[in-house]
Amino acid sequence: MTPTETPLLDQAFERLSAALDRLELAATARLDAEQGLEPLETELAIMRDDRSRLAVELDGALARNASLEHATREVSQRVGRAIGSIEAVLGSANGGSGNAEAEGRAT
Repeated sequence: MTPTETPLLDQAFERLSAALDRLELAATARLDAEQGLEPLETELAIMRDDRSRLAVELDGALARNASLEHATREVSQRVGRAIGSIEAVLGSANGGSGNAEAEGRAT
């Protein structure tokens, strides 16, 4: 190696060392950033699981609500028919006057 090549070689080593230092800093920063994302990714996975569970629960609640609405309509119709039947029976028992209380006092 000649004396003129030595400074060039030293400069190359310094540039290489600086580049390696920058690479190490970049790698460390990248690892820190990825480790910082891990808790966020875990939280996101938990939230997705919760969302799926809540969607299933909501579907069940909506189905139950529809079933209850159907039952309510059916009961309402039956009560209406029962009221109509009772009114018809009371009306025919009272001679068709429709005023059972008034006739009860008249006797």
